[in-house]
Amino acid sequence: MRKNFFGSIVLAAALVGSAFIAVPQTASAGVLAHQVKTQGELGSVFINPYDVAPLTAIIDRAGKDIKDIHVRVLGKPNGGIDIAYNVSEHALLTHDGVPIWGLYPDYLNEVEVSYVFNGEKKVEKYKIYAQPIVTYSRDYRFSHMQKMKVKKVDPAFKNRLYLINNTITSVYKPLDWKNGGAASWNDFTENFVVDTQGEVRWYLDYQKFYDRSERRVMDGGMMMGFHQLPNGDLSWGMAQRYMRYDMMGKEVYNRELPRGYIDLSHEVMPLKGDHLLLRVGKYNYHHADGRLSHTIRDHIIEVDGSGKVVDEWDLNEIFGKNVYRSNLIKALDARAVCLNIDMDAKEIKISDDLPFGDVTSTGTGRNWAHVNSISHDPSDDGIILSLRHQGIVKIGRDKKVKWILASPEGWSADFKEKVLTPVDKNGNKIKCENSKCEGDFDWSWTQHTAWLTPRYDNKGSVKHISVFDNGDGRGMEQPALKEEKYSRAVEYKIDEKKGTVEQTWEFGKERGFDFYSAVTSVVEWQKDKSTYFISSSNVYLLKPDKTIKMVLVEIDPKTNDIKFEMDVESASRDDVAYRAMVIDPNIFEY
Repeated sequence: MRKNFFGSIVLAAALVGSAFIAVPQTASAGVLAHQVKTQGELGSVFINPYDVAPLTAIIDRAGKDIKDIHVRVLGKPNGGIDIAYNVSEHALLTHDGVPIWGLYPDYLNEVEVSYVFNGEKKVEKYKIYAQPIVTYSRDYRFSHMQKMKVKKVDPAFKNRLYLINNTITSVYKPLDWKNGGAASWNDFTENFVVDTQGEVRWYLDYQKFYDRSERRVMDGGMMMGFHQLPNGDLSWGMAQRYMRYDMMGKEVYNRELPRGYIDLSHEVMPLKGDHLLLRVGKYNYHHADGRLSHTIRDHIIEVDGSGKVVDEWDLNEIFGKNVYRSNLIKALDARAVCLNIDMDAKEIKISDDLPFGDVTSTGTGRNWAHVNSISHDPSDDGIILSLRHQGIVKIGRDKKVKWILASPEGWSADFKEKVLTPVDKNGNKIKCENSKCEGDFDWSWTQHTAWLTPRYDNKGSVKHISVFDNGDGRGMEQPALKEEKYSRAVEYKIDEKKGTVEQTWEFGKERGFDFYSAVTSVVEWQKDKSTYFISSSNVYLLKPDKTIKMVLVEIDPKTNDIKFEMDVESASRDDVAYRAMVIDPNIFEY
């Protein structure tokens, strides 16, 4: 009875005064903290601390003000790759501990942490087991993950890290949105980082971002447009939202598109000041005849750091009647138009009677432009766009076309004068006819990543861009045999005052069909090594009897010497890769 009496008093006090808290008198929070078993002189190890990056961990700092922190995640025995980096005070305070990045999955990792505490240097070893990677099992998947086959590693490149952005297709879809935009591509996207031995060292748990029931449309669509920001964070988009996370998996933001815009895909291009350029579609676009439709991959918006829209480029308005330029569209291989892969497709139709939606044809409300990359020119604040179905264009803030890098066939008179004239290294005009030119010059065809290249300063009227020239529709035709197709990385020098273009470098043509990617891919300048990194992302897509693979190469463009090469073989015949990129491991020094 005595026990129940006092229990009733405690309950009554709790109900009457919310400030009443019962605290055990035999222990304090401090005593309990010291009872936690730790591996070193710091606190506990928390693995996958933010729930989306399972190959990361935090060693709690346990309230200690430590300095000069250095981490080394040891490679596996017999030649494994170490991942080493410094940890700034900013990173220590952000995570309230030492961030650990680069663990092997399903492995007892050894991590060396050195630091200074109270003027004394400490060196400690931690054992951290990271869980196996959990992937998505489905029909036609024949391996746990993509298989990496390393072919060459120059000793100076052995510590390189590469992010792979791969799409897992044939995912079960309980609903079919049929909206014709990015949401209908509701396949999962597997994103991971590999070292130069082909070992996975970072992984994004994509299943934490998707709604498999497909009832939350905001949580669907492929993850695309990855970029690593100067402070190490990653930015990307997926259909109806765009996001930014650090490499530990900590969310910076995860935002829905502004009202009126839909179907973000392909590009989320960072600008200075935390602004972004997003490639989107427009919801309920008003046609001149009074009809409404959503548009397909033909709008660019700039958003600031708070998510406000500060500018818009409507390519339907900018190009006017040239949305009906159909020359290249007619020449495309109908089986592979970006990620709309249909090996049974026979032809592409051009007709005003076609329905609106993700239809490769002409006219507003259809896939007439297919913008797949954006580049910003800070010297004049213009943007350079890769329009897969038209060419490469530069547009100013005034929404006027500055130049067009494409075959001149099909453009109306007002735009034909914007088409750049091919010249040789001496400035002499190159003879071109019927979409073919003499010598080594060629335009790019159904290209990707037409980016201003930091290999040059690009400050005056002369600009340099690097492009992945996929090569479909080359010369406005299809070859007799698909094995005659080829892709290449190419660099152009553009004189904006003279209206000329010179081809200054290329790689890949000599490899022929074994380097041909009908869709996607990337070429990007690497300032630290003075190399071009190239991913030909879907080799053998048009050969159903072969495994699709991503060919990664990093080369010296002065000699075209290969510094690193690796094949990434798909885990499923149906998977389609988008891009890859070099990852800077020094992400905690900021």
